[in-house]
Amino acid sequence: SGDIQTFEKKVLKGLTAHITHYEGNMKEIDIAVIVHGDAYKFFLRDVQKSPYRKDKKLLDAHLSFKKRISFIADTYDVSFEVCEAGVVSKKLNKKEFYDFVSFVPNAAIGLIDKQNDGYAYIPID
Repeated sequence: SGDIQTFEKKVLKGLTAHITHYEGNMKEIDIAVIVHGDAYKFFLRDVQKSPYRKDKKLLDAHLSFKKRISFIADTYDVSFEVCEAGVVSKKLNKKEFYDFVSFVPNAAIGLIDKQNDGYAYIPID
């Protein structure tokens, strides 16, 4: 989702809540997020040099989101995998994304691969 409130609630807060639940019950959890659509904007190094530069709410939240996403990636080893097909179609450059993201050929392939590896699919809209 490219909606800031949805991203904050379901990704930033949701991921940490899920992780806390499983760790609190002495269970392991491995999380991967497949990023596509308007969610690219949350993973760009410099929003002001992107097609999203006119999004005032995003510009205001960008630094905080960067810190929180980086913390989740580093602390909980959550992988963020970006749809490369969408990056190309939106004329973004892979170098514009944070170092901790990786790329999958497209979102469907990323989801299929993760599900074949035993991951559960939880859509975020």
